[in-house]
This record gives sequence, C-alpha cells and structure tokens, in this order.
Amino acid sequence: MNRSKSKLNLQPFYPDDSMKILELQNDAEKVTIKIKSISTRATCYHCNCETSHYHGTYKRRVQDLPILGKTVYLDIIAHEYKCENELCDASTFVEDFNGFLSYYGRMTERCADFVCTLAMETNCEGSARICNAMNLKTSGDSIIRLLTKRFNQQSALTCSDVIGVDDFSFKKRHIYGTIIVDGETHNTIAVLEGRNGDSLKEWLQKNKHIKTVTRDRASAYAKVISEVLPDAIQIADRFHLHQNLLEVITKVLGREIPATIAIPKESKPPSNADNNAEITGDCVTEPTDGKKNRTECG
Repeated sequence: MNRSKSKLNLQPFYPDDSMKILELQNDAEKVTIKIKSISTRATCYHCNCETSHYHGTYKRRVQDLPILGKTVYLDIIAHEYKCENELCDASTFVEDFNGFLSYYGRMTERCADFVCTLAMETNCEGSARICNAMNLKTSGDSIIRLLTKRFNQQSALTCSDVIGVDDFSFKKRHIYGTIIVDGETHNTIAVLEGRNGDSLKEWLQKNKHIKTVTRDRASAYAKVISEVLPDAIQIADRFHLHQNLLEVITKVLGREIPATIAIPKESKPPSNADNNAEITGDCVTEPTDGKKNRTECG
C-alpha cells in the first residue's frame, strides 16, 4: 500500500484561500496543527472597509473540534492589517479567515456552534462536563460568556405595539435584569441589565411605536414608561391582578371569620354495659357479671 495515500489530508477542512497547514503534531492527549495565513486582503470589522495593507504578523493558539477523542489546537501565524479608512476608529485589525475564526475567539466558529447548541439543549455546567469528557476544554463560565457574546451580536428584533415588561434574577438577591416580551407573538424581544428602569428607558427611546405596556407594580417601570411614552396605556399584568384579588379576599375573610374557631367535643358513645342492659316495663335489669341480679323499679 502506498503510505502517502493512506494519510488523512486535513487541508480541505480549513479555508484553502486563507490558510495553509504546515505541520501536524500528534501525541497521546492532543493534536497540534500548525497553520500559516496566506490571505492577501481582509475586511475591517469596524467600518467594513476592505484593505490589503499588511501591518504585521502574530501567533494565535485556538481550539478546534476534537479528532478521535483528542484535543485539537491550531497554532496559527496570522496577519494583522492596517485599515485604510481615515475615519475609522481602529488603526489596525486582525483577520477572521472568512468567518472561520473570530478576531478574538479562543475557538473556531464551528467549535463554538457545537458548544452553544449543546448548552441550549442542556445547561452551561452540564455542557461543560460533556465537552471536557470529549477532551474539548471549556468551563461553564466560558460558555456563558460565549452565549452572551452571540446574543449581543444578534440584530435587534422588531416587535408589535403591545409589549410586556417584567424583572427577573440572573442570581437571586444579587443580579437582576429586565425582560421584554412581544404581546402578540409572546416571543422574547430583549433582555436588559438591571431593573431600575435605566436600560428600559434607553430601549423605549428606540421603540416609540409602543402603545400598550403590561407590567408589574414596580414604580421604576411606571415612571420610565410615563416619561418616554406618555400616551401609552399601562396595564397591570394577569399575575398581579390575581395577586391583588387574593389579597383582598384574604383581608375580607380575616375580618369576617375569627382567627380561632372552637370545635365542640363529641358526646361520649354509650358503653357496652348500657347496650347490654334489658329494659322491662318500668324496670331496668342490669347484667350481673357473675353477681346477683339487681332490679331497680320506678
């Protein structure tokens, strides 16, 4: 057998137009693939301006999907480009290899896709344990940061003119947030930081088409909505309407019904001796239990 034809060619699994595999190192625990960038142009992620002006090179070490249960690391010699747009805030930027690797990611995008999908189906800590069992090195906190970054990169969702606003806790008694739900589709539109109304105020200023808001009884939300959307109708949500009704019923019952109710004792059941007594006319003959009969007459 020709030994060269039996080797696995990994180059098709990486972008041919921007990456070239130089060397592959394999040991008992990990696979290290050394790669060199061969790109000639890149697009600035700040201003979307394309440039071919090299600024320098640097080394990156990122993680890829495991191969045969072994951890895979990519040692990449990447290019850094100089942005030719004078109005751009960034003077230099790094390449992303056509979406294969983000400019500051610690793992490839396909590896991040797998981790995020697993986390959405399970949970962050559980998915981290599964990944580590597969020799994909990560942690629950890293997965949370990855999910947060991808959420922030999503485009803003449009909503109808009816929304629901409520607070929730990321960590009970420590970190709180605000959730906004579309009143027609019941889909989550935005998750904001804090519950003091500052983030909600900023969001409402960008969505002034809102006409109806269902909310809880928090004064912070009511004040912000009245300030930004003075013509919007504010409605107490169903949960708090039920809560208000329950409080009123409890107060009424507390006034009308005493706190303690005396329950009378049941009368003593007749004894066996009374049941065995014989009644004859006006006389009652009691059982003697081995003694002489006693007869009491009226």
